Amino acid sequence: MTDTARGIQRIMRDRIMARSGEERFVMGAQMFDSAREMVKASLPPGLSETEQRRQLFRRLYGKDLNLGQMI
Repeated sequence: MTDTARGIQRIMRDRIMARSGEERFVMGAQMFDSAREMVKASLPPGLSETEQRRQLFRRLYGKDLNLGQMI
């Protein structure tokens, strides 16, 4: 669902696509970093770093990290 008019969506898309691939990549990386920080701020305090990473992964990717499948 969006409440943005199609004309405005088109203008925004055109402005973003006018940037170089490198600029668009950096914008995406910065947005991901911001999202990650918001999720981290919402986690319960006092988690170990390992548990914080597990919960962060679960919230960002919607599933648990299964290290057994990576080997």
